[in-house]
Amino acid sequence: MTDINGTQPGGAPDEERPGTGPVIRDRRLIDPETGQVRRREGEPPAADAQTTEGSADAGQPPADGPGAGPEDEPHPDTTLAAERLEEMRRMQAEFVNFRNRTQREREGDRDRAVASVVEALLPVMDDIHWAREHGDLAEGTPFAAIADKLEQTLERFGVKRVGEVGEVFDPTVHEALMHMPADSPGVELPEGTTEMTIVQVMQPGFVVNDKVVRAARVAVADPA
Repeated sequence: MTDINGTQPGGAPDEERPGTGPVIRDRRLIDPETGQVRRREGEPPAADAQTTEGSADAGQPPADGPGAGPEDEPHPDTTLAAERLEEMRRMQAEFVNFRNRTQREREGDRDRAVASVVEALLPVMDDIHWAREHGDLAEGTPFAAIADKLEQTLERFGVKRVGEVGEVFDPTVHEALMHMPADSPGVELPEGTTEMTIVQVMQPGFVVNDKVVRAARVAVADPA
């Protein structure tokens, strides 16, 4: 029987024992007939090695799979806190919008109430205007004091009279009933006037916080 090193039990090599021929061993790594890599003695088959490697990898989740990086997922409490914070911000914004809208509506209701009172007092205000124009409201008279107090009280509620001689004509608060030439008798324009100007007030106008209750009815003139 020949051992791994090519010797027989007697210890002498095969080629040296009498009655035997030379022994040729093929130790090439590549099989010349099949072209496959030969397995060394004591080495596991290639298929077994691949199977072993594949089974070892099969127990591990892929690097980019669903199980990868569980520490990167937010905690449920963190997600819930973010949702509650977003809801709180949205409710706060809705409350601010509601408060502003309510404030605007309240101011509008107030202005409409004051405007209705001014409309009822328009005849009285016209009488005060004409009395002042004719000199019947001399300073120090009881009627002049009453007229001043009435106008000051209305001013506290945002009521303002518009339409004065010498003012630049504004179509949003003035109504021009007459257009007079600049050289007409009695027409005097302020020096340096470059725009259409009020030269006579026929009926004063009133506004409540920029809301026109009645436009001033006036006569206007253009500069020469």
